[in-house]
Amino acid sequence: MDRDPRPIVIAGATAVVSTGLVAVAIWRGWLGPDVGRGANFCEAARDWIIRQPANTLSNLGFVAAGLLIGWHASARPAGDPPAGHGARRRLATAMAGIVVLLGPGSAAMHATQSAIGGRIDLLSMYLVASFAVAYAVMRWLRGGIALLAATFAGGVAFCELVAASGSGFPVVGHRGNAAFGLLLVTATALELLIARRGETRARRTYAYASLASILIAFAIWNATKTWLCDPYSPIQGHAIWHVLGAVSAYFLYRYYASETISTRPAASLARS
Repeated sequence: MDRDPRPIVIAGATAVVSTGLVAVAIWRGWLGPDVGRGANFCEAARDWIIRQPANTLSNLGFVAAGLLIGWHASARPAGDPPAGHGARRRLATAMAGIVVLLGPGSAAMHATQSAIGGRIDLLSMYLVASFAVAYAVMRWLRGGIALLAATFAGGVAFCELVAASGSGFPVVGHRGNAAFGLLLVTATALELLIARRGETRARRTYAYASLASILIAFAIWNATKTWLCDPYSPIQGHAIWHVLGAVSAYFLYRYYASETISTRPAASLARS
């Protein structure tokens, strides 16, 4: 199969650079002292360089998911590419990089339990949720890249403002988490509206798999914070949240990539 190497190369470079920088920052103590950030996710902090090993290493799932997205996006369609294919490939590449960043972003917090690590973790979450909303808004309003970029920036700014307004929040624990969840719910609602409009065709199995993965992950995450918590177990519920979150992100991309519009040129992120 003929491939454009740029998506996988960019995703791979993002993985190497971001993971390497976070690893050095953890080793050198650049992220600051342990202030217990993330200690509410059950796993006991070890007296090691990596404070929460299961919750840290499970973030490799996001790196793997981002690389898989880049690999899939690198495939060139047979024959003449559809109109706008280059722009869609660039969006797929951007999504691959954002999903990759979830891994080292979350690891920065779980490995150090530092305040800076916690902020990096939240920012990586805001990026992926804002992308999901922005891509849905662009398609719902039939806009272009400028609309996507503005919505994406607005989503990140919204999350940062909500997080800065306080810390505590029922169920999810932090207002930043609540903002992240609200963006995901908004993106889901918009995807339903787009599907009901009937202008697109897509493999909805991917959408169902993505939604099921994140809902199961959320249920496990909550259960293992309380009554199923085993602080010294090598299998942690929050680590499962990371792995299933990576699965959800990959299936969401595959849903995007499978979308076509029958009345005008294909509008998928990349070839399905």
